[in-house]
Amino acid sequence: MACFTVPAGEAIVSTIVKKSIEKKNKGGEKAAESTGIPFSRKLKWLTNLLWGGAVLLAYEHVWHGEVKPFFPFLTAMENPEDKAEMLHEMGTVGVGMALLVTVVWIGICVAADVIVKRPVANTEAAK
Repeated sequence: MACFTVPAGEAIVSTIVKKSIEKKNKGGEKAAESTGIPFSRKLKWLTNLLWGGAVLLAYEHVWHGEVKPFFPFLTAMENPEDKAEMLHEMGTVGVGMALLVTVVWIGICVAADVIVKRPVANTEAAK
């Protein structure tokens, strides 16, 4: 019912952090690129994953009629019994999805660092 709000909340926070880091490191980004992938770029990957997932989940909830275009927006907010179910879904499914996306992002960052730091093969020695 509202599981998409948890990844959307994480996406909002990570977007704010990313913008803050980009603003702070405006000139230092060039030096970081020569040694590896800047953290602000990696954080952009996370925000893209989270925003994409949240939008897709929101669309799915609209498709199934769980979200409406007028207040209170979520159909679960109309009935007090449904609120408990909605909060349970947010706490289990929403948090689980946000954690899974974050763990996948960490794996992507580790793999990218390994690839970037891999030694370049000597082309003359290969001949």
